[in-house]
Amino acid sequence: MIKKCVSLGTILVVVGLVLAGCYTDFGPVAREPSPIPPPSAGSFLQLGDRITVTVYGETELTGVYQVDPNGNLNLPLIGAVKGVGHTPAELERIIADRYKAGKFLDQPKITIAVVEYTPIYLYGEVARPGEIPYRVGMNLMTAITQAGGLTYRGNRSTVFIQHSGQQAWTEYPIISSVTLLPGDLIRVPERYY
Repeated sequence: MIKKCVSLGTILVVVGLVLAGCYTDFGPVAREPSPIPPPSAGSFLQLGDRITVTVYGETELTGVYQVDPNGNLNLPLIGAVKGVGHTPAELERIIADRYKAGKFLDQPKITIAVVEYTPIYLYGEVARPGEIPYRVGMNLMTAITQAGGLTYRGNRSTVFIQHSGQQAWTEYPIISSVTLLPGDLIRVPERYY
C-alpha cells in the first residue's frame, strides 16, 4: 500500500513539473478586443520616433531628430523639448514659441514630419521574430507575413497585442482588419493540438 502511494505521488510530482515547464506568464490578458484606431497625421509622438524639424530660412536649425529615452528632442539653441505625448502640430507651436521666447528668431516657421515611427516587435511562433519597421496603415497580416509567417506550431486563429504604454495584452483574431500602431508588441502563441 505504501509503495502504491509513493509511486502515485512521484508520478503526480513529475506530471506537475512537466506541466509547469509549459507555463509562461506574459501578463494580464483582456479577452474583449477594443478597436484599434488607425494612426493619423495627428498621432502622438512616442519614444524612438524620428522626425524632421524644418525651420524655414534657418538651415543650421533644420535636421532629423530622434525622441530620446527621456521623451525629449535635443534641438540647437533651445535644448531639450518634450516630444512624447505631443502631436506634430502641437510640437511645431511649442518649438516656435521656444525660439521666439529665447529671442533667437522673430517669426519662426516650423514644420515637423515623422520620418520613422517606433518599430513593431513580433515574437513567439513566427519564422523570424524581431523588429519590423512600422508603416502607417499596417495591419496584423502584413506584420506576420514580414516576419516570415507562422511556424508549424503557431496559433492560426488568435494573437496577443500589447500597445505602447499599456500593461495588459489584448487577444485579437488573426485577420487583416486588425490595424497596428507604432510600438506594438505582438505575441503569437502556440496552438494546442
